[in-house]
Amino acid sequence: MIRIDAHQHFWRYRAADYPWMGDGMEVLRRDWLPQDVRPLLEAHGFDGCIAVQARAEEIETDFLLELAGKHDWIAAVIGSVDLRADDLEHRLARWEGQARLAGFRHLLQDEVEVPAFLADAAFNRGVATLQARGQVFEVLVRASQLADVPAFCARHDRHALVLDHLGKPAIGGDGDAQWREHLRQLAALPHVACKLSGLVTEVGDRAVDASDLHRYLDIALELFGAQRLMFGSDWPMCLLKAEYAVVFGIVQQWAARLSVDEQASLWGGTAVRCYGLRLPAMKGVS
Repeated sequence: MIRIDAHQHFWRYRAADYPWMGDGMEVLRRDWLPQDVRPLLEAHGFDGCIAVQARAEEIETDFLLELAGKHDWIAAVIGSVDLRADDLEHRLARWEGQARLAGFRHLLQDEVEVPAFLADAAFNRGVATLQARGQVFEVLVRASQLADVPAFCARHDRHALVLDHLGKPAIGGDGDAQWREHLRQLAALPHVACKLSGLVTEVGDRAVDASDLHRYLDIALELFGAQRLMFGSDWPMCLLKAEYAVVFGIVQQWAARLSVDEQASLWGGTAVRCYGLRLPAMKGVS
């Protein structure tokens, strides 16, 4: 069974590059690089990971691909590009031949008007371009921004889409009913998969409680099925609330109820299918 941590970030820290690292995020304000996480992956039995953009700049894609070129266990990269650009095809052409560039992400959660952005013609052309090229688009929104996401995803069904962080529910807060209904609509689309990632940072000021988080994982399983779920640590972002071992342990404890085949999907199989990961290079490399 191949095991993939489907959501990690890397950066060389400069304050000007990461203005979103505000008060209370001091733990993030340093370099976090592959050598920092490799021992954690090994200790928890992972064969590789997927590196996801943390800056909305094309040089972020170059940076992550450079890291992937040095570390074969970075099995895929989710990069950044201006999907509304008139010359998008030209911009994408610079990465031709980069087999581990599996897709792209836009920080939808930071847009002032998410419904308007999801309806934007240029943005939709950009996502359609990615899908025509066989690349994944990852959807990053908060629970309060999910209402228009199912219709957007239904329009783009030529390739896999991935919902990050289970749609970022407000753990222990209000609005679970609406979040669940929007998640149900997304789960009805067979080309949409979901990352069980980023949940510990959605608990707000409360302490991380495994049983509380398990309730949200139960909903994800009920709606998507294990074959469309994948584990992601969201390291090092998770360090805002919990160490890697805690994040892993919460999901591991919950997943013990799953069948062998379901666990294989959760811990790696879904990621392999969605991102078209090349497996031989992922075993026994530095």
